[in-house]
Amino acid sequence: MYDNTRPEVGSEARTLSARHYTAPDYFQQELEKIHYQMWLHAGRVEQLPKVGSYFLIELGMESVIVLRSEDQGLRAFYNVCRHRGTQLCQHASGTLPGKIQCPYHAWTYTFDGRLINAPLMDKTRGFDLRDHSLQPIAIDTWDGHIFINFAPDPSPLLEHLADLPAKFRSWKMEHLRQAAEIVYSIEANWKLVIQNYSECLHCPLLHPQLQQLSHYMSGENDPPRPTYLGGRMDLRDGVETLSQDGISPWATLPGLREYERRGVYYYAILPNLLLNLHPQYMLTFTLWPKACDRTDIVCRWSFHPNELAREGFDPSNAVDFWDLTNRQDWEVSELAQRGISSRAYRPGLYSNREELLSALDRFVVERCGAAD
Repeated sequence: MYDNTRPEVGSEARTLSARHYTAPDYFQQELEKIHYQMWLHAGRVEQLPKVGSYFLIELGMESVIVLRSEDQGLRAFYNVCRHRGTQLCQHASGTLPGKIQCPYHAWTYTFDGRLINAPLMDKTRGFDLRDHSLQPIAIDTWDGHIFINFAPDPSPLLEHLADLPAKFRSWKMEHLRQAAEIVYSIEANWKLVIQNYSECLHCPLLHPQLQQLSHYMSGENDPPRPTYLGGRMDLRDGVETLSQDGISPWATLPGLREYERRGVYYYAILPNLLLNLHPQYMLTFTLWPKACDRTDIVCRWSFHPNELAREGFDPSNAVDFWDLTNRQDWEVSELAQRGISSRAYRPGLYSNREELLSALDRFVVERCGAAD
């Protein structure tokens, strides 16, 4: 039923050298040429329910305030006072009391970034409040997801997303609401997390529960795109969803076509969002690289509001299944990081079912150059 019919690959399809995963200088180059130049998944619109709601994003040495402004729009600013550079917000999230105020010298900003008060600057020749607004960062949304971009003149978010908005329109992600969140910190390079996510050859050995629900050879991948990698896997006959027992206590999302109800979609929207769409819920993994050998991963499970409002609603059947699966993946990703760090490591051959991994390698090298 699931023969390996994909085309052969040549011996030139090899894994990257160790420095791509272990060298701090190459990691910094990736931040500069990939993460600070592309659209990054920051969170969900529902995290900012009212004016003044905010959360912080930390990437490398940068800290970003993402907030809802007075006009109900979303804004993003560097978390840096224009006076002497002090960080403005210290807590990871919260609600600001009508303004953004520096804790050092009380320079005060509106939620659209304008400086409105700078104590004792009246005797500084040439000083003008209008010249010292907060430094903005591009921000946009797609179907309930918030994206930011550090680049001074980024391409439109819709151009980055390509055909994905049309492909996933049926899920109406904008209407889904978070039911659970787990934050993991793992000792592995961010690319190893995406590579593990992008193939299931390891599933029979590492994920026996998942293999019982969805055959590791089922489904097909889309041709790799410049900004995303992904594909779909089928649910086995009689399986309703990916959960502890394969049974869904939740209604199927309204609007899904029959074909969409019988599979699970796994897409890496480069460089930091893993979008996992099920017939009944959405699972997202937001990756925040911390070092060449460390990555924080924010996992969120989201369901239809009607399900969350239903008496007795419990997401644990999905959360527990994926928490187990995630920890299995994180463990083997850490093993890969440790093995690649050995002097014995040499680039290995890819199989013809690892085309998305090879595509990720090309994506990185095309933007950053080879590490050797």
